[in-house]
Amino acid sequence: MGKPLCRPRRARPRAATGPAAYSPRQFGAGLITGAADDDPSGIATYSQAGAQFGYSMLWTMPLTLPLMVAIQLVSARIGYVSRRGLAANIKQSFPPAVLWTVVGMLLAANTLNLAADIAAMAEALHQAVGGPTGAYAIAFGMLSLALQVFMPYHAYVRWLKWLTLALLAYVGVAFTVKLDGWALARELVSPGLSFDHDLLLMIVAVFGTTISPYLFFWQAALEMESGHDGLPRSRNDVRQQLRRIRTDTLVGMTFSNLIGFFIIFSTAATLHAAGVTTIQTSAQAAEALRPVAGAFCFLLFSLGIIGTGLLAVPVLAGSAAYAVAEAAGWPGSLDARLDKGEGWPFYTIIAAATVGGVALCFTPIDPVKELFWAAILNGVIALPIMAVMMVLASRRQTMGSHVIGPRLRMAGWLATVVMALIVVAMLVTL
Repeated sequence: MGKPLCRPRRARPRAATGPAAYSPRQFGAGLITGAADDDPSGIATYSQAGAQFGYSMLWTMPLTLPLMVAIQLVSARIGYVSRRGLAANIKQSFPPAVLWTVVGMLLAANTLNLAADIAAMAEALHQAVGGPTGAYAIAFGMLSLALQVFMPYHAYVRWLKWLTLALLAYVGVAFTVKLDGWALARELVSPGLSFDHDLLLMIVAVFGTTISPYLFFWQAALEMESGHDGLPRSRNDVRQQLRRIRTDTLVGMTFSNLIGFFIIFSTAATLHAAGVTTIQTSAQAAEALRPVAGAFCFLLFSLGIIGTGLLAVPVLAGSAAYAVAEAAGWPGSLDARLDKGEGWPFYTIIAAATVGGVALCFTPIDPVKELFWAAILNGVIALPIMAVMMVLASRRQTMGSHVIGPRLRMAGWLATVVMALIVVAMLVTL
């Protein structure tokens, strides 16, 4: 079990009760996790959905929201109550082959996602100001790595919270475009979809980018670390914190899906309306907006890509590091001090994942194929991880007296069944 992520300088008081318990300062894990879900590769997926199918794909956002909230809430509760991350819980309860298969696939998918996100950030900056994309990719990768290694996480997390505001750029984009209100209302009420091969692929892609395994590991790790305050926890203390986790997760996932809704809406109102139906990367979506919606709309879209990329890269690298460190039994914490000889294996994993992602930007591999295979891996490994989480969250050996209740259990299994159908659909469409 790793060391605390945010080691307190002094003992914190026990959880308060009443309205004071819901101070905005206590929110963060759910908000950051939700915002990180809208990374540049997710932006590319939502942009393609809007460009190709117009307003008719907006229904996917309200459909995925309750499923996303349920499964992220399960992962967060496991981390906080058990005081172990997901990989540590899987290690304790399942055979090594299951553990290392899941962790290996997570590491591969995260590295591909890192490459696609860093490449998209570099291309977006190149389109905005010019200059060499390769140098930008290296700069973004090294900046993210340096911040994770040398800045204590309790300070770094404040910057991540501010970066979530970058996603509001997509709300701004929506208000700069011309709205066809009748078309929007018609497609929301009756999309009129024919479930052909292309539409099924897009639905699979939207679900795959919305419900992603790296988010499970990341939020569980953050809540695990928040529980290491050195104080005994009464039943009421834990219940109060679980209410805080529920509110934080609901806010974060709602924010995430609202941004996805606005991205689909913006690209439908501009690109699809102008006959631009093929978007392969988030940077291409930004560039396509320039002649259709104007320079200001293009600038907002590009800034959103860079801001959410800076938020998502440490989440991708950090979730991989937590998974590998827990599986290997190494101590791991983003608050560890290298100058004191702490956390070398943990930071080495972060560095390897980040550098690997940057290196892939300089290979002949098509970024679109990187996104495709990352989505395939995420979809495949999400299903067994979700099933494992539901088993763990229902076991008293793991959760003690705080096993999940009937409503959350039903919602979590529903999300798992839906993901199973998505994975089957994905394999069929291959």
